[in-house]
Amino acid sequence: MIGYVTLGTNDLARGVKFYDAVCGEFGVKRMMDDDTFIAWGEPGGAPGVGLTKPFDGNPATVGNGVMVALEAKDEAQVQRVYEIALANGGTCEGPPGERFPGFYAAYFRDPDGNKLNAYVMSMG
Repeated sequence: MIGYVTLGTNDLARGVKFYDAVCGEFGVKRMMDDDTFIAWGEPGGAPGVGLTKPFDGNPATVGNGVMVALEAKDEAQVQRVYEIALANGGTCEGPPGERFPGFYAAYFRDPDGNKLNAYVMSMG
């Protein structure tokens, strides 16, 4: 159903460094790339993430209550993604840990303030 999610940026070069690193941990690379828009993922694969300067020319802003969740393969990958995010200009919104039984997640923001998480769900 969801093909990709697009987040706004005011500094594409800074954002690219962050998303190249985070998406690389998930094994995905850029699938679309031009001067104002870059997307990571695999055509025909799982949903991707795009980063763009707003088309209307106004500054990018963060949506209150908006978050992109990135599904990890295990708790160790959640930890790695969190560490990669922080090492590449991200900020902590909640360190890795179990949020409720069967749901382990870490929350962080990209350099523009967009909120993301890496999670693994083992509820059955």
